[in-house]
Amino acid sequence: MVNKEIIEISEFAKLDLRIGKIENAERIEGSKKLIKLDVDVGNERRQMVAGIAEDYDPEDLIGELVPVLANLKPVKLMGVESQGMILAVEVNGKPILLHPDREVPAGSRVR
Repeated sequence: MVNKEIIEISEFAKLDLRIGKIENAERIEGSKKLIKLDVDVGNERRQMVAGIAEDYDPEDLIGELVPVLANLKPVKLMGVESQGMILAVEVNGKPILLHPDREVPAGSRVR
């Protein structure tokens, strides 16, 4: 396990963590790893790029609820803007998506 810097609760509070609902997903042409996702984060839809294409089929992701970091500075990956980040666990170098244990509204805050 990697030791990380200990942070104050005020620093954690800066993160806008919400549950997003994946509305659409498609592979990014020219990439083996990237999927473009349209995610409902409650008050808007965001486009996000995730490096999960080797482990997940886009059509299987539609309708899934996943935690997202909504206030991450946008970046371009393979020419596609990502306006947030879905959260996953990494096990043996493979991503595993996280899900709430029951249905919750898109945009619900993670605390």
